[in-house]
Amino acid sequence: MTIKLIAIGKTDGKALQELLHTYESRLKFYVKFELEIIPDLKNTKNISEHQQKEKEGALLLNKLNPTDVLVLLDERGRQYSSVDFAQFLQKKMNSGIKQLVLVIGGPYGFSDHVNQAAQERISLSKMTFSHQMVRLFAIEQLYRAFTILRNEPYHHE
Repeated sequence: MTIKLIAIGKTDGKALQELLHTYESRLKFYVKFELEIIPDLKNTKNISEHQQKEKEGALLLNKLNPTDVLVLLDERGRQYSSVDFAQFLQKKMNSGIKQLVLVIGGPYGFSDHVNQAAQERISLSKMTFSHQMVRLFAIEQLYRAFTILRNEPYHHE
């Protein structure tokens, strides 16, 4: 199974980029992983929030294959402990899917079309985080999940 994380907008901070690279490298030891960044839209001051969500949504949906399992990282999604998230991933791998796609939306969330296309929603927290930080948290949790599945000492209960 391949895991792809799609996010909108670049990561600005060098320190954050370095951490993303560190966990991305670690994660690739366990699973085929891709991080795909969709560039920020230009001239968003001239369009409504709804129009921005629709344009971002179209760009996101164009990145998907028909067989992909789409999971939105959404504050209204289901919350998992790290162990439960590891079990969620194990079930996905056991189901034989080719690609699991996790998506971090833009500043206003997801369009209706993206919401309709999603099979699941996961919330990392009830708190709101910057979209750049969510990338790091998601990749770190993926890495943590695989160390849990392998009974490696990274995670402590």
